[in-house]
Amino acid sequence: MFQTHPLLRQNHPNFNSFFCSCGRVHSSRNCDINPPADVLNLREVWQKFSRPSVSERVTGNPQGAELFSGNTELEQWAAEAIAQVGGLDAVMASAYGVDPEGGIRDTLLDSPFTRRKFLQQVAIAAALTVATNCAIPEPEESDSSPVSRLEKTDLKIGFIPITCATPIIMSQPLGFYEKYGLNVELVKMESWEQVRDSAMAGELDAYHMLSPMPIAMTLGLGSQPFPVKLASIENINGQAIVLALKYQDKVKEAKDFKGLTLGIPFRYSMHNLLLRYYLASNNINPDRDLNLKLVPPPQAIELMKAGEIDGFLMPDGNAQQAVYEKAGFIYLLTKELWDGHPCCSFAASKPWIDEHPSTFRALNKAIIDGCNYARNPENRLEIAQAIAAPEYLNQPQSVLEAVLTGTFDDGLGNVQTVSDRIDFDPYPWKSFSYWITSQFARWGMLDGQNISHEAIADEVFLTGLARQLAKQLGQSPPTIILRDEQLKFGIFDPSEPDAYRQAQIQKHGF
Repeated sequence: MFQTHPLLRQNHPNFNSFFCSCGRVHSSRNCDINPPADVLNLREVWQKFSRPSVSERVTGNPQGAELFSGNTELEQWAAEAIAQVGGLDAVMASAYGVDPEGGIRDTLLDSPFTRRKFLQQVAIAAALTVATNCAIPEPEESDSSPVSRLEKTDLKIGFIPITCATPIIMSQPLGFYEKYGLNVELVKMESWEQVRDSAMAGELDAYHMLSPMPIAMTLGLGSQPFPVKLASIENINGQAIVLALKYQDKVKEAKDFKGLTLGIPFRYSMHNLLLRYYLASNNINPDRDLNLKLVPPPQAIELMKAGEIDGFLMPDGNAQQAVYEKAGFIYLLTKELWDGHPCCSFAASKPWIDEHPSTFRALNKAIIDGCNYARNPENRLEIAQAIAAPEYLNQPQSVLEAVLTGTFDDGLGNVQTVSDRIDFDPYPWKSFSYWITSQFARWGMLDGQNISHEAIADEVFLTGLARQLAKQLGQSPPTIILRDEQLKFGIFDPSEPDAYRQAQIQKHGF
């Protein structure tokens, strides 16, 4: 969750003595620095100083440097201080970490302070603290030079070989990592348990993760608590329920799933949560009426062929491969359950981010840039060819084209066209997190008493940073962090996640 620098908290025991009239943050005793006489007024006007775009981005209220009321000495002094450390963005990034804008914006939503007072007391002091080098790490350079001051350039990123990882994978052969000064080695992994354990051991630099995984890991669900940040969403939609061909005339609706064994990739996955949502909404108890079995995605088709599972809810690449191998048919695309739902994400541990803030920003920027490229239908055939190689997905290009273009055989002799069967929108809506934690509680994965959905989302989702990086790339990301989510069986209102969960339980009994 966003935290102010300790020196900026008014309840700090030495708060008053830290603010010297010189503008530095230290005791005023024996200070020999002589700033302009009006420097203390900087607290009154700082939020109005800087180019209007910065002020507008942080406060939503464009204001300009002309509000210094003609005090050119003060304006010049402040400008030189900020320029020395690379600009206001660099000042704020150094004071608040990789997501200063997101932290400020999100904090202001519920802050007891007015926007003006918050920026006076926090942004101003932080800027002066950094600008005068008082025990604050040297800030990164402007993002206009994407390869400047990277703490590390040779990186290893873990991924599961599924189409959900498309932006992470394609960014290597198509040059998006190189564009931002990074030399990335992609490390293929076999299961989500391996991804989790590797991340906790600090074996690699960053990871392809299921979107609920950073939440679960941070909260200590299924493992010891370990702080992970969800930097951006990899894909939306892009999953399907597949059944063995022998069920094509037997399973027509949800009630027909009773007694089956279905594979899911991980307990803390959208696959599990969406399958449970579908079944429960049709009064099928997923814990009583059928068997859900954890299955690594690369093994799902072979297990279905062997009869160990009757079907699965897995990524679309697995679904289409099952059709290609004449092992199963596509029963339902998860897009039909929640159009625009998150699936996988790009994530890194908080300790790694803290140690490599500039590298993390560059890496996340490459992923967001890649997502934007993948979102264009005109690029999908090129991408399918790039990610089909043995070192990546090791699948027939035709299978991946069927997934990425949305024109596909469903295994029952029908050719369907669903252009957004899978899509790539990197913006991490915090309402995604609210829904996930509401369902964790519904299914007993998380204690349902006093869940702070907002605090969890703020702790894990780096929404503000994703917005900032997208803007720098010329994209137009949303300006809000929450939205109502339209699911097949009703609307999820993030302002009432507990009421939503309780209504589900009351209606269906579980």
